[in-house]
Amino acid sequence: MITLSSLDELTEVKEVLETLKVEYPVLFEKLQDMINLTRAFQFKYHYMGCLIMGEDPGEHTPKFVYGSVLRLYKRELQKLLADTDSEVLKQLFTDFKSIGYSKISLIVLGYAPESLVGSSSIQ
Repeated sequence: MITLSSLDELTEVKEVLETLKVEYPVLFEKLQDMINLTRAFQFKYHYMGCLIMGEDPGEHTPKFVYGSVLRLYKRELQKLLADTDSEVLKQLFTDFKSIGYSKISLIVLGYAPESLVGSSSIQ
């Protein structure tokens, strides 16, 4: 999915994530862990975002991955979704869906909004 993002949008996401980190530290840590796991497994961030939002990941679904690895990944994702404040996360993903799950994930990982401006095909 190619997304186009303005610096203002990306800066706003960063500010919302900073607020999330302060107001919901446990939820933020679980999100950060899930993003790191996604990165470690070399899955697409869009796949993770689709699973969080209950959407069909379609072509972003990992291919040639053992079923046991996918089950482990989904178990870890369920820990995030079982958090009592997970609706806050879903609302954030809904509010900034036009930016893309990938860029939201990269900002959580500490990327500067300026480095993510413009079109991108990060998935």
